[in-house]
Amino acid sequence: EVQLQASGGGVVQVGGSLRLSCAASGFSFGDYAIGWFRQAPGKEREGIACITKTDSSTYYADSVKGRFTISRDSAKSTVFLQMNSLKPEDTGVYFCAADPVWPVSVSAHYYCTIYAPEFWGQGTQVTVSS
Repeated sequence: EVQLQASGGGVVQVGGSLRLSCAASGFSFGDYAIGWFRQAPGKEREGIACITKTDSSTYYADSVKGRFTISRDSAKSTVFLQMNSLKPEDTGVYFCAADPVWPVSVSAHYYCTIYAPEFWGQGTQVTVSS
């Protein structure tokens, strides 16, 4: 059974940092593309940071580019999202999502913006207070 466990959310002041973790189990971690998606209040869910399964190339939404970093630790089957210089508009529920994207791979950009990942974690709340 594929499971994704997101953690690391919380309340932080403007300009602060958080690191989210997504612990994966039940599948071959290296064979899946993984992304972080954000559901802000009153807005549609958007893909903000994604990483491919093949060459670990990455994509970032313009809203987080230069402030957020996605990385994957295959030994721990965990994907991280380092979030720096947080802004009030970063407030929302953050989900990690994984998919084998088989039989063909897709770019990280496509995975974040168009593709519909099959497996989702439960979400972790991030609140940035001013």
